[in-house]
Order: sequence, then C-alpha cells, then structure tokens
Amino acid sequence: MRALIFLAALAFSANSALAAEEPSGCDKFKWPIDRERAALTAPDLTKLTSGSDQAALPASAITLALVVPSEAKLPSLPERAPKDGTFAGFTSVKSAKAGLYTISLSIGAWVDVVQDGHVLKPVAFSGATDCSGIRKTVKYELSAQPFVLQISGARENTVAIAILPVQ
Repeated sequence: MRALIFLAALAFSANSALAAEEPSGCDKFKWPIDRERAALTAPDLTKLTSGSDQAALPASAITLALVVPSEAKLPSLPERAPKDGTFAGFTSVKSAKAGLYTISLSIGAWVDVVQDGHVLKPVAFSGATDCSGIRKTVKYELSAQPFVLQISGARENTVAIAILPVQ
C-alpha cells in the first residue's frame, strides 16, 4: 500500500513539474505576440492541404490540414518523433526574402523548417498555454531560398500558421 501511495505521489509531482514548465497566459510569451495572434485569429484564413506549394510567403496566416504521420509523407524526418494519436503535415514555400521571421502556431505542435536540405535551428522560441488563438511562436533566420515548413506532433488535425517578418 505504501508503494502505491509513493508511486501516486511521484506521478503527481512529475506532472506538476511538467505543468510548472509551461507558462500560462498571453502575457507569458517572451516577446509581444499581438501581431501574430491577430493574424492567426483573422477570419477566412486560406485553407491548404498537407503537401501544398505556395509560390511566395502568404500575405496572411493560413490553415493547414494535417493527417496521421504515416500519411503525411513529410519530406524530412521530424527532429522530434511524433507520438501516437497525433497529426502532421507540410507546405512548401517557393520564394521568400531573406530575413528573421516568426512562425507562429495556433496549437501545440513541433515545427521543422527545412531549407537547402538542412533543418534550420530556431533563433528563439516562446510558448504559453491558455492564450486564445496562439500556442507557440518560433523565430527562424531564413535565406532567400525555397523552404519546407513541417508540422508534427499536433493533437488536432488543423493548425493556423502565421509566417511574419520580425519588426
């Protein structure tokens, strides 16, 4: 009986520690997210299917339909393996100006940006729970070359995505 109580206490403390690592509220992001949040929550976002190509960076946020990872046919292996019961997808952007961009998501998911055959390392990351319309934002330094944006590990089958130059 003591062993069960100990295990229950251990599980509770582990879950509490994980929850404590996740900041909660819109004011907990590391930088202002008003522009990104407005883009993600705008009405009538362009809807794309996984695997779609975009000629240039979208002028506004998009909604990307996701599928189970085995059907996603991601061009590159995700940096983090997706868990069972999650969704994945990608879109290719054929033309972009070089610069620092935020890639913001409406839900929790893993983001990989692949450019010139390499997975880019993010410059910075910020995320918080309990902020309507936005869950995470990641900064990437993009060159003026095509890139693939891959999403994996999402618990929902659609995600709103905003790709915006840093101001």
